[in-house]
Amino acid sequence: MLDFQQAIRHNVYVRVIGLKPLREFWDRHDEAETPLRLWYKTTKNAAWSSLRDVRRTYPQADGVKTEGGEVLTVFNIGGNKFRLVVRIRYDYKLINVRSVLTHEEYDEGKWKE
Repeated sequence: MLDFQQAIRHNVYVRVIGLKPLREFWDRHDEAETPLRLWYKTTKNAAWSSLRDVRRTYPQADGVKTEGGEVLTVFNIGGNKFRLVVRIRYDYKLINVRSVLTHEEYDEGKWKE
């Protein structure tokens, strides 16, 4: 039964939770809208099962460990002007948007707390 459920799960598109933070960010930073929409569209159709798979699509993506030990994935967006920080659950094809930041905000490191 588990194998059957696993097969079903692999045929499901990725679910991105957190479109609202993307919209709020591009409302403040107009130049972020197009690359964030592209990331969202690409991600919804992705078949990622590891960071290695993510890097086939986004070579600059990095896995970063937080102070709490959680591993988050960081995407460079808009020609390295912005950072998108997400938590990816590969087993459930689920992405939680944690933060959308300018390069400067990212460098401050508060998102790791």
